[in-house]
Amino acid sequence: MVSTAAIAPERLETGEPVYELSGVGKTYARNAIHALEGVTLTLHQGSFSSVIGSSGCGKSTLLKIMAGLIPPSRGRVVLAGRPVTGPRRDIGMMFQQATLFPWRTTIENVVLPIEIRDGRAAARAAHDKARGLLELVGLKGFEDVYPGQLSGGMAQRAAICRMLVTEPTVLLLDEPFSALDELSRDFMNMELQRICHEKEATSFLVTHSIPEAVILSDVVYVMAPRPGRLAEAVTIDLPRPRTLDMITTPRFGALVERIRGRLDKEAFL
Repeated sequence: MVSTAAIAPERLETGEPVYELSGVGKTYARNAIHALEGVTLTLHQGSFSSVIGSSGCGKSTLLKIMAGLIPPSRGRVVLAGRPVTGPRRDIGMMFQQATLFPWRTTIENVVLPIEIRDGRAAARAAHDKARGLLELVGLKGFEDVYPGQLSGGMAQRAAICRMLVTEPTVLLLDEPFSALDELSRDFMNMELQRICHEKEATSFLVTHSIPEAVILSDVVYVMAPRPGRLAEAVTIDLPRPRTLDMITTPRFGALVERIRGRLDKEAFL
């Protein structure tokens, strides 16, 4: 198991601690399968963090535990001073697919979490908030359009609005743009950066893409397999706001190579 000191970011975050995991582990099949072991990390207010690792290393399991969808076998998960023991209103989650209901308009999809939680009257009352979010992501004028009339990127932007409409404390992102083409993915990453900055959101991204993790994050956690554990926390010291031009800079390349080297090292340990 990697010690907490070994995976601490290289510099202190400026925001208040929001999400804290201490010694989190997860086993399956009567403890025969160890999916996670000794995961300890802290997310700070307004920070953007990513976790990257090989397929099957436990990234999605970690995200499900953070979302309260499955319990840890050991350790503690605390959000805003309260243990996470199940799904909560202050946790927003976004998946690889937009999963919009085709029979509901864009705005009806956005307010769906409020309708499920508080009823139709509350959802109708939230339309103004939803319209503001749709404008924020560049979907003004598409409020009454059905999902079949939206491009993949537009559908993912609508899904971002659906995640934000309940004003969660933390955003958990499970490779939300992996199904998009490269150009659309780059555009959506810049949009995500802008939205998180404007909303002062605390965000945590699971990704297989090292450049995506570097361009978005303040800290990239490198996950090692067998069992899943955090091997290193790499602080990304690029200035903000980030731009796609940074991808060609020597510093960006050095960060990518550092993370790639650590992943390669862990693959053969």
